[in-house]
Amino acid sequence: MTVALPRPCGPASPWCQARHWYEHELNWPTTGEEPLELVTGVRFDVLDVPLDAGRAVLARVRTGPVALDERARRLRFLIAAGSADELPGLLDWLEWGGVALDLTALGSGGRVVAPVPAGEGRGHLVALGTGKAVWVRPPEPGCEVEPTLPVTGLGGDGGAPDLVRLVSAAATECHRARLLRAGDARTRQPTADQPLAFSYASRMSAGTRPRSLTL
Repeated sequence: MTVALPRPCGPASPWCQARHWYEHELNWPTTGEEPLELVTGVRFDVLDVPLDAGRAVLARVRTGPVALDERARRLRFLIAAGSADELPGLLDWLEWGGVALDLTALGSGGRVVAPVPAGEGRGHLVALGTGKAVWVRPPEPGCEVEPTLPVTGLGGDGGAPDLVRLVSAAATECHRARLLRAGDARTRQPTADQPLAFSYASRMSAGTRPRSLTL
């Protein structure tokens, strides 16, 4: 029987350099070779949204690391490990539970293509292999995802948003982008299957809810 052995990892290999940066400088587990992948559910989870909605979220909310998958046209927001399990209940609490949203979260056992740092992993970042993933807001060694985006609570830390604020903005923008892509965002009337009126989450952002609950 012939056993396939791992390819040698030389100092000039881009994926080896990338793996070293992620595993030794950021302490993030990786898997695979080309494309290299990051393992979710260990040091962070991922909130995955369409590119058009994600751009709007970036303009509204201060976030931690954010990656762009160019091939899939998705933005991936790194959030605290364990947050993926909170998403369904949180969407229900924000009154988005009955609305079809192109919004998902990857937690334990998930994988995402790793944006690969050029050189020593600082500054401009490039894609590796066929994944075509790049950093929009790159991570920094020594800066953890966990305290930046706590799993629960409404306050956030040091001016950063918490998970509630980020999911609220993401859900609103995913719904808005879906209507715009359908081409009738301004004229569409509410129906039982597709409510046009924005949910509690959008009312929070617009300031049309009780002052005591305003984020």
